[in-house]
Amino acid sequence: MKNPELSSLTPRTATLGQIEGLANQSSPELSCELFRLICFSRAFEWRVKAEAERGNVNCLVYLSLGQESIAAGVAAALRAQKPWILGQHRAHATYLSFGGARVPLVDELLGLPGGCCGGMAGSPPIHDIANRIIGHVGLIGDQVPVAAGVALTNPGDQVICFFGDGAAEEDYVLAALGFAATRRLNILFVCEDNDLSVLTPTSVRRNWNIADVATSFGLESVEIADDPWLVSYWADRLKGRPALMNVKTCREIWHVGTGNDGPPEWDRFQLTRETMAHIGLGRNARSIEDRATAEIEELWAKRLQIQSVS
Repeated sequence: MKNPELSSLTPRTATLGQIEGLANQSSPELSCELFRLICFSRAFEWRVKAEAERGNVNCLVYLSLGQESIAAGVAAALRAQKPWILGQHRAHATYLSFGGARVPLVDELLGLPGGCCGGMAGSPPIHDIANRIIGHVGLIGDQVPVAAGVALTNPGDQVICFFGDGAAEEDYVLAALGFAATRRLNILFVCEDNDLSVLTPTSVRRNWNIADVATSFGLESVEIADDPWLVSYWADRLKGRPALMNVKTCREIWHVGTGNDGPPEWDRFQLTRETMAHIGLGRNARSIEDRATAEIEELWAKRLQIQSVS
């Protein structure tokens, strides 16, 4: 019997789907907003990592370091539409990029009663209903069929659902994609494809591509790398109908916790810095980085004072 071919998996590269000159053609305002969202999320995540290692954060933490350009790109394109957001366990960057309240997020991680889950749940179910950000219960991919329900009952609203390449293999996720296509729901599915289900690479797990499956259901789909300008470009073009973006990215930190297994396949943050300099925004980029670091320092210092006396 012939072994199944695995060639349907698209090779992972930092330039997958690249559109030549896209950053140059974008407005300076968009480029600075993309970089601002990325810098704020990264500064936040590095602070979570530091506080976890100091023993001030004791809950389960799933860090989005390395993947934050995806949330930034989608948010820069679609946040003005006030979409419903359904994230997965690695969703700090998603929550922050779509305007989730900052203090309840920090309090949640510090175990304070002002946390978005009363300080009892940690990273996975973070939510901010006032800003239409819905958490998930921790079952991998459970937010995908929930997103279909949100779209079915709110037909005039844009829904954006983030999930990972491991979740793409769950039966209820695939069924939800088919349901969204059948009912022509207004959902943009965003697969943050870091190639790892905990530690197992995609090539060991399956021989099919989620973008191909989505297309077969009738969803418009695209497969790209996590260049924030590219993500923003496609998010804008795929809004308003059932569609899927499979975005290749790199996880910098373990599945859970704060360790790592060495440098990622590519460093999207450094690549983005270099692009900002190339398009004449290097000085703006340095200023944005400094402001993000200062904002995070102020935010965490105040909440840590409260934790120390509680």
